[in-house]
Amino acid sequence: MNVIDLFSGVGGLSSGFKKAGYDIILANEIDPMIAESYRKNHPETLMINRDIKYLADNFKECIEENLALIDDPERRDEIRSKLSSIDVIIGGPPCQGFSMAGARIRKTNEFIEDPRNFLFKYYFKLLQIFEPEFFVFENVPGLVNLKNGDILNEITKIFSDASEFSGHGYNIETKIIDSTIAGVPQKRKRLIILGSKTHKIDILADLKEFTEARKIPDDVTVSDAISDLNYLESGDGEFISEYKSPTLKKYQIARRTKTENLYNHVAPLHAEKTIARIAEIKQGENYRNLKDHESIKSVHSGSYGRLEWNKSSPTITTRFDTPSAGRVIHPELNRSLTPREAARIQSFDDDFVFYGNKSSIGKQIGNAVPPLLAEAIANVILKYQR
Repeated sequence: MNVIDLFSGVGGLSSGFKKAGYDIILANEIDPMIAESYRKNHPETLMINRDIKYLADNFKECIEENLALIDDPERRDEIRSKLSSIDVIIGGPPCQGFSMAGARIRKTNEFIEDPRNFLFKYYFKLLQIFEPEFFVFENVPGLVNLKNGDILNEITKIFSDASEFSGHGYNIETKIIDSTIAGVPQKRKRLIILGSKTHKIDILADLKEFTEARKIPDDVTVSDAISDLNYLESGDGEFISEYKSPTLKKYQIARRTKTENLYNHVAPLHAEKTIARIAEIKQGENYRNLKDHESIKSVHSGSYGRLEWNKSSPTITTRFDTPSAGRVIHPELNRSLTPREAARIQSFDDDFVFYGNKSSIGKQIGNAVPPLLAEAIANVILKYQR
């Protein structure tokens, strides 16, 4: 099955769908550094590093511009051929831009043409161009209640509107999914809107059926994820290194199967004062347990929170290397997480390498959809394709 990944980031969704056997034909990401990291991890995919507006408004020209950069004419022809038969579009525009054109929307065009909704507009426009059998639109759970739910209602109405497509619109299923259902060691919830031209899919029931059939546990812990990486102190580590510990858990074995090298396992360098504060914190505690907690100005309720070995992690964010940003302190060592530890908790395999500066790598990992969740969703779709 052929896939297009929009707002791809570094490719969490792409990675999961690829592991389920899909062919990711094209991906779109506006950030140059993140797009380059995507390219290096998904060399078989045509990455379009342009604004989605340009891609949607100038689709054929944009494709040819990027195909011209490929030396192999057979590969260019293969991509053109596969783009003529897209089965799935995945991705989700950032919700920050979503807004209503007034208190209530009475006409679809009002929502589509509101300039504040332009990211959704161009996602939708590309969906109209290809009309795949399926699409996966992922977003933050907060979209459910944004503007009292009016925005989500409008989005699902547009997707299901037959007049917007040739033939008929999509059957829509909307659910908030906790990533732990797919064996991710992280309580990360995402809003999933799944559309199908011909099927009505109960995504939550099908996910449970799939994970039960595969005997995928829903209680994978931080220990399961990163206990074999438990040796770096603040400031230690190199971009490429060797494993210093054998795999201890099944989850670790699964992440390490495709590489002999360990990448991105570099511990953040903290100031002595920060390390001293971290040393006061026990597993499950946070800044409220510090002697000088009243001096902490962080707005995050979990600031200086230490992870617990025997529990899953809370949501990994883009600032997982910053103790004041949340519960990101290593369960045992006096530092916050390395990029590889954060990637493990996100369920990226160890052969997935993150390139770029510190800030970019934080975004690549923290903003990604966990690949194991993406793989499970991809397998749900396969059930209906067979």
